[in-house]
Amino acid sequence: MSDDLCLLSAVELRGRIARKEVSPVEITRAVLARAERLQPELNCFITLCGDAAMAQAKAAERQITAGEPLGLLHGIPFTVKDIVNTKGVRTTFGAVPYRDNVPDNDAVAVARLRAQGGILIGKTTTPEFGSKCLTDSPLFGRTRNAWSADRSSGGSSGGAAVAVASGIAPLAIATDGGGSTRIPAACNGVVGLKQSNGVVPHSQALDAFGNQTYVTPTTRTVADTALMMQAMAGEDACDPWSIGVPVPDYLGLAAPRGDLRGRRVLFCVSPPGRPVTSDVAAAFKSSLDRLAGLGAELEEFSGDGFDIEPIWRAINHTVWRTRFEKLAADHPNDLSATFLKLALAAQVSGVDYQRAMFERTVLFRRVQSLFARGDLLAMPTLTRSALPIEQDLFGSIEIDGRHFDSVRPHWFPWTMPFNMTGHPAISLPSGFGRDGLPIGIQLVGRFRADAELLRVAALFEAASDLLGRWPT
Repeated sequence: MSDDLCLLSAVELRGRIARKEVSPVEITRAVLARAERLQPELNCFITLCGDAAMAQAKAAERQITAGEPLGLLHGIPFTVKDIVNTKGVRTTFGAVPYRDNVPDNDAVAVARLRAQGGILIGKTTTPEFGSKCLTDSPLFGRTRNAWSADRSSGGSSGGAAVAVASGIAPLAIATDGGGSTRIPAACNGVVGLKQSNGVVPHSQALDAFGNQTYVTPTTRTVADTALMMQAMAGEDACDPWSIGVPVPDYLGLAAPRGDLRGRRVLFCVSPPGRPVTSDVAAAFKSSLDRLAGLGAELEEFSGDGFDIEPIWRAINHTVWRTRFEKLAADHPNDLSATFLKLALAAQVSGVDYQRAMFERTVLFRRVQSLFARGDLLAMPTLTRSALPIEQDLFGSIEIDGRHFDSVRPHWFPWTMPFNMTGHPAISLPSGFGRDGLPIGIQLVGRFRADAELLRVAALFEAASDLLGRWPT
């Protein structure tokens, strides 16, 4: 019975709680037991909040008994990536110097989930400061893929995706600065949305105006993503891009209604020079057939101009050096060699940084020009399935027997562009590779047309018949 509760979606749990068929106490006890049982295998948590979660669950049960109004997430467990602030619960950023850091306030997204009755059960793993596409840290070790102990969870929101994929909790708050939600979502067979810029306020962004990182939802179903968006979205004074952005009815608009007739999907397998494995190519073709079966008109677009690794690197390495140079000097023995190499990468001149910002604008306009002739963009989320658990970020990446000398641009060339342009992008399970591991498709929507993107994603999900498969 306990495991049965863990395998239900948040939307299903919400209905059962409202009908008094199951109590928040039962649900919370079940997910905490599952977390404790699977944590030694998966290593997806830094902190479990067992006592506090049970206290919240009992309070939620009393509110139901008293007939009080219920929030959107009343009694539903969620997790938070350990890079996102949680009041009274340690937030380590995956870094040894912050192992005892306890924030005195919640990030806006966390506060909103709590305000809607959500129950925080724990903080999920992240590499130091979310700095890479693999989830490991000197503080806690490696997080394993939900489908294979020999593979990486992806990153940097690896713990969030693994907790959802393995049925520990249906909802997870993650972050995405270059694909950090979508990469592990694809690796672990779950739904990862990077919403449009400003739709969910980012209260921890140091550069609110130039920010290209996002606080995001990770779930098993598109409907659960819509539920999280309904709770998290809406303007806040901390984030200038959120001000004046209306909150649509995500729950209603993101349902799998209608079809894709009259919609044109522009697709591209990869930018030039970025090969994909044959099973990723096959899964992508099947996904395009599925979209066509829903009525979409398909048109290929050129990947020229989308190899934006140099732009992303110039901007992000400047940000990282600015943020972490003093920390690295103060704690050289507490931080990993990989993180130090990233944080102290060669300095970028002010001219080169500004040139990269100009190129970011060119990229935005290039994407806008595609939307002048199409309604959605489609591409594989990753060029191959999850990397080996021992993968070195600075080592080579293997793609169908060929080795390439840089992981970042060769594994996820399609995620970084949309952090920089701000368009909504979602990774959805699209099949499984020869190795039995999940493969994802990324769909990209018009700027701030997040609800419509979720509707298309829900239609694709309903046509895919993949929700019944769980990791063993």
